[in-house]
Amino acid sequence: MICKDIKTFEEAGQYLYDTPRFTSKHTIEETRAFLKKLGNPDLSFKIIHVAGTNGKGSTCAYLDSVLGCAGIKTGLFTSPHLVDMCERIKVCGQDISHEEFLEAFNEIYRLIDHEAILRGENAYHPTFFEFLFFMAMIVFKKAGIEWCILETGLGGALDATNSVVTKEAAVITKIGLDHTEYLGDTKELIAVQKAGIAAKGRPLVYLDFLKTVSEAIKEEALRHGAGELIPVSASNVKVLQNLSEKVAFCLLDGYYKDVYLCLDTIAEYQVQNAALAVKAIEAASLTERISPEILKEGLIKCHWAGRMEEVLPDVFVDGAHNPDGIEAFLGTVKDDGVSGKRRLIFGVVSDKDYSDMIREIVSSRLFDKIVVTPLESSRSADVSEVIKSFEKADAKNVESAKDAKEALKSQLIEKKIKAADDPFRLYIAGSLYLVGEIKEMLPSIT
Repeated sequence: MICKDIKTFEEAGQYLYDTPRFTSKHTIEETRAFLKKLGNPDLSFKIIHVAGTNGKGSTCAYLDSVLGCAGIKTGLFTSPHLVDMCERIKVCGQDISHEEFLEAFNEIYRLIDHEAILRGENAYHPTFFEFLFFMAMIVFKKAGIEWCILETGLGGALDATNSVVTKEAAVITKIGLDHTEYLGDTKELIAVQKAGIAAKGRPLVYLDFLKTVSEAIKEEALRHGAGELIPVSASNVKVLQNLSEKVAFCLLDGYYKDVYLCLDTIAEYQVQNAALAVKAIEAASLTERISPEILKEGLIKCHWAGRMEEVLPDVFVDGAHNPDGIEAFLGTVKDDGVSGKRRLIFGVVSDKDYSDMIREIVSSRLFDKIVVTPLESSRSADVSEVIKSFEKADAKNVESAKDAKEALKSQLIEKKIKAADDPFRLYIAGSLYLVGEIKEMLPSIT
């Protein structure tokens, strides 16, 4: 029996959030089987597949922006979303509408054997992430896109996105210690999982920053029969200028060698992600369609929400949520050119190793005050435990807030009072959940 369609975007969203009640992660073979049941919409377009611990969303965004500036019709699938679930599925740089989301949702929903699930039988039901991935594939086929920029969720080899039949190129961004309970407790083991997206005979671009990690990536990629392996290291990139609001750089080899490129961000860590995107364009044989002028335009126009984003004057949010991400975040803060003081609003989920993150923050000595807030998520770390970690790291000026709204409002009030005599720049970091909360509340708080 075909179940009745869900009628509203809100109902669809709630159903997706409830999926852990009726399903759990599947094997890659099961995911491939359901994608085949959909008619393999992924065969309708070309794919660049991106995995990694930090920077994969930004790399995808740079790719999408450059291809869009070349007049190429693109689909972009990323996660997580910050405010609206539609952010995860973009066509030609724009979020799909609630109506398009609902239509794609119901196409998947109708194919689920709900009666068998109710009887307790082992019928396939997509997980939250799988459901959204299948929806994206359907949306992209209907839209008639030419290229899909596809970001993995968790891992690589066993990730739902790796169920696609083929891809033109794969990219591995920076590897760090995150989700160690699923992916392994060393960067090398995590690298092996991420490199599982390598495709037979296809090029793999990877960030070459640690020898043992690079060796693990290369070995696993070759095991999958990958084609050309293309490292991107510090020796391939030259930062020319880091101005107050923009970073300029060039590549020292390849098709776009010595082309002056500029990013609209204060975050120098984005240079490595942009460089990976440029190398992926070369690897995917897109250079004939993307001139140096188009490349420049696409990179400078790219805006990726929540990554060192200035949401209010002198108020920046950043999605750094693991030790490597915090290290990159602090590097940007250190070089921000601010002559006055800095403050930090910090919130984190309980299943992150936040003690390492906190030690990095405190030892940087960059912030005169730190405000710890809980998150709305059920995964939120206990504020009292987070403050204990700050005190253990010898932090001197740490306080708590009831929630993110109180934290932001109080700091904005102080910022206004102190504007003339004792100004400070405000940063917000620790979790993408926190970034999402802040962005959602901005219209009501300013």
